[in-house]
Amino acid sequence: MYEEKDGYRVPLYCYPVEKTEKINGVTKKIYAKEPFLFFGSFKSYGGTDVETNGVLSVEDTATVKTWFRPDINSDCKIALAEQPKKQYEIMGEPEDIEQRHKYLSFKIKRIKGAR
Repeated sequence: MYEEKDGYRVPLYCYPVEKTEKINGVTKKIYAKEPFLFFGSFKSYGGTDVETNGVLSVEDTATVKTWFRPDINSDCKIALAEQPKKQYEIMGEPEDIEQRHKYLSFKIKRIKGAR
């Protein structure tokens, strides 16, 4: 049986999607202005190496583990509470570990550029 050993000590913000709008055929997500606070573990392991057009770069990625919350899904944005302007998007679907509705794990990638 899976048990988290490190504990959930890092304060994080989750910005859920309030609504979506279609502008010129493109769906745009409108995020909540007031995020909710949750605690989890945040491990970046130095990022992920990515090769694009022959250029090697490092993408700012991390793995977050927390208590299960059904309101955290792949549409949400995540930010560290100490750095709320540094926002991340959830890659893929958050995993309900062992389908027990006790722990949640997901990988996030830093949002950069004009979004």
